[in-house]
Amino acid sequence: MPVGRVKFAVLFLSVSLACTVPPLLAKKKDKEKTSSGAGDQRRALHALNRLTFGPRPGDVQRVMAIGVEKWIDLQLHPEKIDDSALNVRLEPFRTVRMNTRELAEDFPDGRKINQVMNGKKPMPSDAALRMIYQVQIDQQQEKKERQQEAGKNTNPTAFDGARNAPVAGSSVAAESTNGSADNSAINVPMNSALSSAAANETAADASVADARVKTDPANIDAMAPAAPPAKLTPQEEEEARRREEQLYADLDVQQLPSLPADQRFKKILSMSPAGQRAVADSLRGGKGQEFLAGLPPKQKEILLAMNNPPGVVTGELAQAKLLRAIYSERQVEEVMTDFWFNHFNVFMDKGVDRLLVTSYERDVIRPHALGKFEDLLVATAKSPAMLFYLDNWLSVGPDSPQALGIPQHPNGPYARRYGPRPNQGKRQSGLNENYGRELLELHTLSVNGGYSQRDVTEVAKVFTGWTIDKPYQGGAFKFEPRMHEPGPKFVLGHRIKPKGEGEGLEVLHKLATSPQTAHFISLKLAERFVADDPPPALVDRMAKTFLKKKGDIREVLTVLFHSPEFWDDGTYRAKVKTPLEFVASAVRAIGAEVDDALPLIRQLNNMGMPLYGAQPPTGYSMKAETWVSSSALLTRMNFALALTSGKIKAVKVDVGQLAGSSPPNPPLDSTFALSKLESSLLDGDVSKQTHDSITAQIDAAAMSGGQHKQRPPDVSTIAGLLLGSPEFQRR
Repeated sequence: MPVGRVKFAVLFLSVSLACTVPPLLAKKKDKEKTSSGAGDQRRALHALNRLTFGPRPGDVQRVMAIGVEKWIDLQLHPEKIDDSALNVRLEPFRTVRMNTRELAEDFPDGRKINQVMNGKKPMPSDAALRMIYQVQIDQQQEKKERQQEAGKNTNPTAFDGARNAPVAGSSVAAESTNGSADNSAINVPMNSALSSAAANETAADASVADARVKTDPANIDAMAPAAPPAKLTPQEEEEARRREEQLYADLDVQQLPSLPADQRFKKILSMSPAGQRAVADSLRGGKGQEFLAGLPPKQKEILLAMNNPPGVVTGELAQAKLLRAIYSERQVEEVMTDFWFNHFNVFMDKGVDRLLVTSYERDVIRPHALGKFEDLLVATAKSPAMLFYLDNWLSVGPDSPQALGIPQHPNGPYARRYGPRPNQGKRQSGLNENYGRELLELHTLSVNGGYSQRDVTEVAKVFTGWTIDKPYQGGAFKFEPRMHEPGPKFVLGHRIKPKGEGEGLEVLHKLATSPQTAHFISLKLAERFVADDPPPALVDRMAKTFLKKKGDIREVLTVLFHSPEFWDDGTYRAKVKTPLEFVASAVRAIGAEVDDALPLIRQLNNMGMPLYGAQPPTGYSMKAETWVSSSALLTRMNFALALTSGKIKAVKVDVGQLAGSSPPNPPLDSTFALSKLESSLLDGDVSKQTHDSITAQIDAAAMSGGQHKQRPPDVSTIAGLLLGSPEFQRR
C-alpha cells in the first residue's frame, strides 16, 4: 500500500476505532424511512444479512423482485435451488467426496506411516501411494537420527504410533503431537562445483609437493612409499552414497519445471527415493508451486501429501467450506450447516478426526441441517468423529464382560451371565463420561436443564459399547456388547431397561422430545438469527412449535423468520459478525473472484477463528463480546484494506466497478465515489459519524499533493474503510 494510503487508513482508524466497540455491542436504535419502497428494501437487506453470509451486488434487487416471503420459503427448501455453479468450484477438491476408508488409505496419518515403517503393514503397491509413504518414512527416520545425534533421549516407542492413541477418560484437548512427518528443513544439497574445485586444488598442491621431493637431493632419504588411502567405515560409505544420490536428485528436480505437466508427474514417479524426497522438500512451506502448475487435482494432492498427508484433507475441507459460504445459492442450508457443526462441535486436530471430520460434516450435519432434530442427534451420537472426539469409543462399563475379563463364549455373547471378576484392577480402560456430560449440557438440555451428576454417569453407562470399528482405518460405528454396562440404568427419573444399543436410542429420544431441549435449541437459533439476548416470548413460541412438530427444524425456523421480533427495528444490524461471517460477507459484498481460498483461510486464522479449529465442545461463540475488541477490529480493518486493494493473493477484485470508475470511465470525484460505494456496500445505510470520518480523510489525502495538485480519490481505500466500518461489522 502506498504511503499516502497507509496514512489515510491510520488517520481513519485513530478517529473511528476508539468509538467502534460501543456501537458494535449495542443495538442500533435509529429508525428507517417508513415509505413502502424503503420498507421493502430494508426487509430484503435484513433478510439477506441474517439468512445468508451477506448480500452480493444486486442481491437486494433480486430478493425484492421475487418477494421476501417467497425467497425465504425457497431458501428453506434448498433442494429446489440450482447450485451447479458451486459444484464446479468444488470439483478440484477430490477429498471432500471420498469416504473415510479411502482417506485413511490415500492420506495416511503418522500412526499408519509408523506401522509400515516398522513392518507391521505392507507398503502400498500403487506407485503414487508408495511415494507418499516412502517420503514420510524418510522424514520420520531422519527426524529420529537428528534426535539421536543431538544426544536427546528418544522414546523407543515414539515411532510405533502409540503417541497418537487416545487414553480413555482423557480430556478433549488437542494432542500435542500427531505422529506426522517432521516439517523442518533438512540437509542442504552439496554444491558440486565448489566441491570439484576444492578437489582439483588439493590434487594440484599434492603434485607440486611430490615434484619437490623427487628433485631435491636433501629429501631423497625422506622418500617412502605412499601410504594406502584409509578405508572408509560403513557409515562413511553410506554417507558418501547419500551425498551422491542427493546430487543427482537435485539435478533432476531443477529440470522439472521445464517439463510439460503430463510428463512432469511421470518423471517424479520414476525418480529415486532421494529425488522424490527432494521434490517434497521443494514443496514444503508453500514453495515449488511451479511443480504443481497444470497438474490435475489428484496429482496435485499426491505431491502435496508427500509432506503432510492429512493436511491435504483438512486443507481442502476448509477451502470447500469457505467457498460454499461465499458462492452457494443455498445460503440458509450453509448457514444452518455451520450452526449445527458449531452446536455439535468436533475439533479437527484431535488425532484421527483429521480424516473423520470430512464425512461428519458431509454425511451427518448437512443432510439433517433442516430436518428433524432427533435424526440429527442420533446421527451425531453414532458418528465416528464424535465418538473419537469425546472418547466414547473407548468407554467401557465397569461391570461389562470386557472390564471383568470374561472370555467370549463360542455359542453366545458371554461365557456366563455374571461371573467372578478375575482381572479386577487390571482393566485396560474404564467408564468415560465426556459424551454423557456434553450430550446433556451442550447438545440437548443445557447447563440449566435439571440433570445431576448421577444422570451424567448413568448416561455414560448407557452409551458404553457405542464405539468405532477400526477407527484408524476409517471404520464406521458399531455396537460392541462386551464393552456395554449390563443391567438397568436410571436417567432423569426414568428406568432404562437393559437392551444393549437400544438403551442409547431410548435416551436420545427422551432428550430430543424434552421441553428443556426444545427451549434450549430454540434459544440458540434465536441467538443466531435475532439477537444475543433474544425476546423470551419468541423463544417460547419456537419451543412450542419444536415440540408440536416433533423437532422439525424447518418448521421452527419458519416461525422464527415470520415473527414480528425478527423484523423489529431493534434487531436491524444488531448482530456482530463472527470472523467467518465477516470475511465471507466482505468477499461477497465486493463481488470478488476467489481462485484459491487458502489465503482467506489464513486471514481467518489471524482473526482467531480457524475453520474446524474450536477445541472445546462448546464450539465458537456467536455473541459480540467474544469478537469485539480494538485489536480484533484493527485486524479486520487491515484485512478489508488488503482485500479491496487486491493484496490478498488469488482473490481478484474490481472495486472501481462498484464505484462506477472502471475503465474506460474517467476517475470520479471523491463525493460521488463515496456515495456510490456506500450504496453498493452498505445499501446507503451509513451513520453520519462514519461518513464524516471517511470524508475528512479523503479531503486530507486529496490535499497531500499541494493546494493546486489534488489527487483523485482512492476507491479501493474508501471501499476498505467502509468494509471495516461499524455498520459493515453488523448484520
